[in-house]
Amino acid sequence: MESVPVTQNVLRVLSWNVHGGVGPDRRYDFGRIVELIRSHNPDVIALQEIDSRGRGGDGPPLSLLREALGEHAAEARTISAPDGHYGHVVISRFPLSTTCLHDLSFGSREPRCAIATQVETSSGCVRLVTTHLGLGILERRSQSARLAALARAASSPCIMMGDFNDWFSFGWVRRRLKTVLPSRTRERTFPAWYPLLRLDRVYCSASVRIVESWTDETARRISDHLPIIADISLGGAVLSAAPPGPVS
Repeated sequence: MESVPVTQNVLRVLSWNVHGGVGPDRRYDFGRIVELIRSHNPDVIALQEIDSRGRGGDGPPLSLLREALGEHAAEARTISAPDGHYGHVVISRFPLSTTCLHDLSFGSREPRCAIATQVETSSGCVRLVTTHLGLGILERRSQSARLAALARAASSPCIMMGDFNDWFSFGWVRRRLKTVLPSRTRERTFPAWYPLLRLDRVYCSASVRIVESWTDETARRISDHLPIIADISLGGAVLSAAPPGPVS
């Protein structure tokens, strides 16, 4: 899809599970990931499954992603090993502030967390939360409750995006978030070669709205997920630079 310019008061976001940079052809190639992302000209990017383990000097350090995609970034390393790290990142063309990592881990399951940050856009401040949730139903019930608390605590319009791993129409993620973040994308993103499930989503608070959302089917040669891209109108929302309150 040809890139569409982003207009004033519209924030373009992109979320993508990049499968560690390894495509269905088993090639490790972050260059093609960067190329596809650039074609959509996003303001804010959330990438899941960033994995540099076992890559030696060829891993995708955050500094290289920042250089290619955006000056400002935040990283959540959920798994660290002697030969690299695994987790998810946020990259933005706008400054980020008051960034916090919130632990969403559940029992002995794979460690999970959320990145919560303020995006200082040219139209004001937006609260952004990105995450990659677990595969278990009880796990997501716990994690989605904590995400809803983060959204309720936001003093700015809130955007939440990532790989929610919830394929049920009325699963825990949707049930927990539908009141506090009523606007959402509905595109199917997984599996990339024949998308059936809406695993990757963008949610928004009522003070902003999703103008348009889409995927990019050319990503099927790059990852097992399609990216989700959305244009979000900030409109006349009251945008505050104040940090969020405590989460109960």
